[in-house]
Amino acid sequence: MGATLDAIANPRDAGYEAVSEPPLGTRFLVFPQPPFVRGYEKPEVVWIGLPAGHILAGPSDSRMYVANPVEPKRPYALPDLPPYRGILLPPAEPGPDGHFDHILPDSPDFLSVHSYACARRVLDVCEGYVGRQITWFFEPTIARLEIVPRIPHWENAQSGFGFLELGESDQATPTSCFALNFDSIAHEMGHLILLSELGIPYGDRQDSDFFAYHEAVADFISLLGLLHFDTALDRLLRRTRGNLLIHNELDRFAEISDEKQIRSFNNSLRVADVSYEVHDRSKPFAAAMFDGLVEIYQTLLFERRVTDLDPRRFSNLRQQMAPALMEKVILGSKSDYELRHFASKAALQEARDIVGEALVRSWRHLDPDYLTFEAAAEALLKAADEGRGRPYVGQFEDCIRWRQILF
Repeated sequence: MGATLDAIANPRDAGYEAVSEPPLGTRFLVFPQPPFVRGYEKPEVVWIGLPAGHILAGPSDSRMYVANPVEPKRPYALPDLPPYRGILLPPAEPGPDGHFDHILPDSPDFLSVHSYACARRVLDVCEGYVGRQITWFFEPTIARLEIVPRIPHWENAQSGFGFLELGESDQATPTSCFALNFDSIAHEMGHLILLSELGIPYGDRQDSDFFAYHEAVADFISLLGLLHFDTALDRLLRRTRGNLLIHNELDRFAEISDEKQIRSFNNSLRVADVSYEVHDRSKPFAAAMFDGLVEIYQTLLFERRVTDLDPRRFSNLRQQMAPALMEKVILGSKSDYELRHFASKAALQEARDIVGEALVRSWRHLDPDYLTFEAAAEALLKAADEGRGRPYVGQFEDCIRWRQILF
C-alpha cells in the first residue's frame, strides 16, 4: 500500500515522464476591498493573464504602465496629457520568477503594483466577456494607458485620454490611498473600457443619458470585478448563507470607512424617483442589472435543486418577496448552508458571467450619439438573447420594466 501511495504522489518514480506546466499568468497580491474593511485585511493572490516574464518593471506591459512621480504632480487636464515628463521613482521589479507577489503591502512599491494589478485585472475580465482585445479609444495618439498610483492631498480618482490617476481620501492613513481601493480603480477602468467599446458622442450630448449610463456601467463593472475574488465570494455567501436578497457586500460601493457608502445597488428607485443629475439618474439602471444578477443566481439554484424557491413565480423577486418568506425559504440553518456553499458559489459565478457578458456585448448595438436608457436596456436584452442569457431574458426584462426603464 505504501508503494502504491508513493507512486501516486511521485509519478516520475512510477515511470511517468515529467510534463511541463503551461504558463498560468503572473501573480500579484490584491485587496478585493480596502484593507480597513473588516474581513479584507489580507490581500488575495490573483493571476493576471499575461505569462510571467511578459510584465516588466513598473509594472508595465504593451497596454499600460505605471508612472510614479518623485514630486507631487498636478492632475491631468487639457492640454496636459501623458506621458508624464517629470522625474519618476524607480520602477517596481518582478521577482526572479517573473511574478510580483513578493512585493508586500508594507513595501514602497506596493501602491504601484496594486494599482496596476487592479487595472489589468478589470481589463482581463472585460476582454474575456467580449472575446477579443479591447483597443483603447485614445490610440494611436497615445499607445498605452498611464497609471499614476498616488497624487498626495488630492481627494479624487480620475481617468481620461490615456491616463488613470489616483489620489487619497482626506484621512491621512497608510490605507487612505485610492490605489488600495479596487472599487475606485475598477470604476475608472469601467469608464475607459466603455469609451473604447462604445465610442464618444459628437458635440454636446447633455440632453442624453450618455453620462448617466456611463456611471451605471462603471459602477456595475466594479461589482463584477469584486465577484471575481474568491475572498469576496466566500465571505458574502457565508455571511448571508447564500441569500443575496438581503443587504451585504454586493450592495456596497467604493467604501471610505466601515460606515460610509457612496452609492448602493440595493434600492427601490425607479426612473420617476430620480433627478437628472448623472449619478442619481444612473441608479435605476444599475439596480436593474443587479436585480437581474440576483434573479439569475436564484434561478440557477432552483434549477440545480439547491433551493425550493423558483424566482420565475415573481416579476421582481427582490422587490416582491416578503422578508419573512425569504428567511424561511432561502436561509435554512447554518449547517444546512455549509452543504450548499460550493453549489451556491458556482451558481453566483455563472450568473455573474451571464450578466457581464450581456452587458459588455450590448455595446455593439448602441450609438453614443443617440444613447438612452431605453436603448441601452433593449441592447442588453438583445445581447443576452444572443448569448448564454437567453433562458433568462424574460426575468431580466421584468426587472428592467419594474424600474420603469421600459414600459
